[in-house]
Amino acid sequence: MPPHPLKIAIVALTALCLLGLFATEIADTDFWWHLKTGQYLVERRSLPVPDPFAFTTAASAPAYAGEEQVRRFNLTHEWLAQVGIYTVYALGGFPAVVLVRALLLACVCGLAGFLSGRLSGNFYAGIAAAFATASVAVEFGADRPALATFLLVAVFVCLLELHRAVWALPPLALLWANCHSGFFLGWLVLAAYCIGTRRLWLAAAGAIAVSGLNPNGFGVLSTLLAYRKSQMTADLLEWRPPLLWGPPYGFDLLFYAAVVVLALSWRKVRVAHWILFVGFTAASWMAFRNILLMGFLAPVLIGAYFPFEMRMPRLAPLAVLAALTAGVVAGVTQGRFFQLRAAEWTTPAGAADYLLANHVSGPMFNTYEQGGYLIWRLWPQQRVFIDGRALSESVYRDYRQILFNDGSAADQVMGPRASLLDRYGVQVVAINTLDYASGALYPLALALANPVSDEWQLVYDDAQAVVFVRHPPAGTLVLANKLGRILRHLNTECEAYIEHSPDNALCARTLADYWLRNQAAGPARRMLRLYLQHARKPDPQAQRALQDLGAGTAPAK
Repeated sequence: MPPHPLKIAIVALTALCLLGLFATEIADTDFWWHLKTGQYLVERRSLPVPDPFAFTTAASAPAYAGEEQVRRFNLTHEWLAQVGIYTVYALGGFPAVVLVRALLLACVCGLAGFLSGRLSGNFYAGIAAAFATASVAVEFGADRPALATFLLVAVFVCLLELHRAVWALPPLALLWANCHSGFFLGWLVLAAYCIGTRRLWLAAAGAIAVSGLNPNGFGVLSTLLAYRKSQMTADLLEWRPPLLWGPPYGFDLLFYAAVVVLALSWRKVRVAHWILFVGFTAASWMAFRNILLMGFLAPVLIGAYFPFEMRMPRLAPLAVLAALTAGVVAGVTQGRFFQLRAAEWTTPAGAADYLLANHVSGPMFNTYEQGGYLIWRLWPQQRVFIDGRALSESVYRDYRQILFNDGSAADQVMGPRASLLDRYGVQVVAINTLDYASGALYPLALALANPVSDEWQLVYDDAQAVVFVRHPPAGTLVLANKLGRILRHLNTECEAYIEHSPDNALCARTLADYWLRNQAAGPARRMLRLYLQHARKPDPQAQRALQDLGAGTAPAK
């Protein structure tokens, strides 16, 4: 144990380092519709039912039994957290939103460190556990209601582990049930600690009972089962299982280390900890979005049951203090800490400005990922086609058909998408042209820009989005050479994104293949170089393609 003043300094620097680590710019695309929903709730004092933000929702027929229940659930289950998000924004703007998110994630890590240190009796084990949890928590730097679930799981575990303030469990459960659907995880934590401990039964029963006081009662479990049948959910990366060994490596390392430690110390492991480990493992391996549960629990269990004695050298306090100080200084000077802003480079801000300034109206088609921001900026003047709330399977199928024209003949320009655009009465298309997670190219923009047809005209173009209008009214400034502009836009949009997010370079690989297929050596060479400069792992095929173009190899990272 370090001397008291050094201990205080180490804890303070750990907290500062964690806050800085999680205080990154607002880049999550779902944040915007959460923010707008919070504003709606505060100003209208009613739940957003029926959906006020997308013009397609009300007219879409249920694609499966129970979809209407799922739709209502998605519109209402996070209402209190959304009110909180908007309230924080109204009081302090985007800096306040970033700092509150950082505080919530830092608290999750801090509680993991506190429990690990207490159960192991080792102060440094607690500091290590906090940063171990942070290695997974960095994947969750999104301003979403789900943060309430991660924090309250940690709070429930701490209160029950220490047998302190159990009277607080029912009011916390009520709060949780109205912030996020993950409140049923509290039932798992309660069950784990109630086995063999009757004095907790009353508090646990009260907590479970009051959690039904939310807009959807106890329908959360049936709704989550319905999620598993949803194609929309299946297409989202966050609902897919994590890789057995792959990014984020922090999760894999912690999980496998916890398995080894529990196996070596299995006789000592308490029943409550086995239940939590099995339950959190199942949740984590079902969906990537749940891995922070194991990110919190694994360091606690490793600290509690580590089978070997850990002895720290005398200079450990000074070494830890120096490392933490260096980490804080590096994070601040390099601009990675305390980014108290929204990431404008992820949003169609310019396109929204254009639509508002020019009073462009009529049903609008947009991409799934940009729908949230367009809700925030354009409603109530304009409603979106689709967004991240995932409200309709049938609309999602039509959305993908419009965007990709799947199954159409190669010689068709618009194909089946044309009839869908007509059916929805779409007059405006405001879209990005690439999916940065998968690297996919959205061919809709190329189809709309085809010079064979003058039905759609390009009226706006910047690095984040393009805007097409069907038969623009007289006086509208139409951009000439729309196909040439869109072809240039593809590279510009991809390069702009990679400049800010160099770890997501798959769009350059996609565009390189596109240019190669169209025998455009210059753009293909440019995209191959960009991709190989930022690729996460070697790509021999891309290297060979670049060599075949006579450009040698890409520079090393």
